[in-house]
Amino acid sequence: MDIKELVLKSSKEQREALLNKEVSAVELVNAVYENISKNDETIGAYLSLTKDNALETAKTVDEKIAKGEELPPLAGIPLALKDNMNLIGSKTTAASKILENFVSPYDATVVTKLKENLIPIIGKTNLDEFAMGSSNENSAYKPVRNPWDTSKVPGGSSGGSAAAVASGEATLALGSDTGGSIRLPASYCGLVGLKPSYGRVSRYGLIAFASSLDQIGPFARTVEDAALLLNAISGHDYHDSTSSDLAVEDYTKGLNNSLKGVKIGYIEELCSEGLAPDVKSSIENSMKKYEELGAELVPISLPLIKYSIAVYYIVATAEASSNLARFDGVRYGYRTKDAQTLIDMYMKTRAEGFGPEVKRRIMLGTYALSSGYYDAYYKKAQQIRRLIKKDFDNAFKQVDVLLSPTCPFTAFKLGEKVSDPLAMYLTDIGTITANLAGLPAMSIPVGLDSTGMPIGLQLLANNFNETKLLNVAHMLEGVVKFDYMRGSLIRA
Repeated sequence: MDIKELVLKSSKEQREALLNKEVSAVELVNAVYENISKNDETIGAYLSLTKDNALETAKTVDEKIAKGEELPPLAGIPLALKDNMNLIGSKTTAASKILENFVSPYDATVVTKLKENLIPIIGKTNLDEFAMGSSNENSAYKPVRNPWDTSKVPGGSSGGSAAAVASGEATLALGSDTGGSIRLPASYCGLVGLKPSYGRVSRYGLIAFASSLDQIGPFARTVEDAALLLNAISGHDYHDSTSSDLAVEDYTKGLNNSLKGVKIGYIEELCSEGLAPDVKSSIENSMKKYEELGAELVPISLPLIKYSIAVYYIVATAEASSNLARFDGVRYGYRTKDAQTLIDMYMKTRAEGFGPEVKRRIMLGTYALSSGYYDAYYKKAQQIRRLIKKDFDNAFKQVDVLLSPTCPFTAFKLGEKVSDPLAMYLTDIGTITANLAGLPAMSIPVGLDSTGMPIGLQLLANNFNETKLLNVAHMLEGVVKFDYMRGSLIRA
């Protein structure tokens, strides 16, 4: 197989080529860097590259193959890392000016696991600043463009990771998901994106946005690839007090289980009003295919879902206000050069270092936590959050998995929603409930709209039921047969 084609294939196909010595891991990594050289000036997926480290890992893989040694399933497969995860010796900016020159002094736990699995880390990908955004236009450095149509957004906040995989600039990627930041870019870029259960993957070394909502997860071209990467990064970590000590399953083992007797609930509040016609048609077609596979479709109402946007933007901004207080110019990161007093230094550093969306969320969160408003806003939001989780608990007593569109519409034009923050926030209406409830959720591509842009279907399962979730996704993937290689730059 031509290496230019191989770079665009799944990790399973790439592994077979490596083990059969049709191509070396070094050649595969270099082919990815060639794609970056050719495409990334347009796409803007990467903020920095880690070529020396990636090639060193690839050489180790080639040496082990030459000796006939056993290799982890994803050894030698090129991966992109969102630039809010620490990789020792590399810049970790969170796409913010305030961390422009910050160099990671340690590895995030997920990075340690990637290294143990001999996965070459190609570079650090662009994102909305501090993971705050739905379009990847909030980066302090450059926007990311969608490889399917470079006039459109890739989704956020993990848009760089999604665009890298969609454009052949990586085979796999890691992103973080606080309110849909993996699933939305996966939907817009025609990929599989998975937010694991809260606590399934360690957050140690992830720059915090909202600590009770953040979760690291995979981007991949196939469900099986996502399962393999989830295998590699999951597990308990004593560095993260919220990390679960539940045993990690092999998420690939249940991928071909029959769906006969499986009950799939479609969320009525998300599957009816406000959907673009092409999105609605694709979701209904997917539901029919599930019935053909033997699953039973059941309508499920989540009555409190209508409050989820309000709840999310109180909880998330409150936690952001607290987490981002550490960026004050004293210990690390940017410090203003024009300050007369300590207070002056704090104020000017943060005013100059943070972008408009980050400032907006810090102010919203600070207000919600302030004296006299804490009970009215933050406490009330947490109470409703608990009731939203109760809605899900009741739903999962009736069905095995829930279904909805990932987003009511497909990727929109760059700049289209920048001046209207509320319209941008509503982009996340289908995804944020999984974070509020801590549930595993994923987006898989199920079709194209009339303009040729990908449409994503979202699936949700109960806590730590990733095996069931991945199986339900994999079985649909097998009958939809989405061609993830149709993106505009991929064809070029």
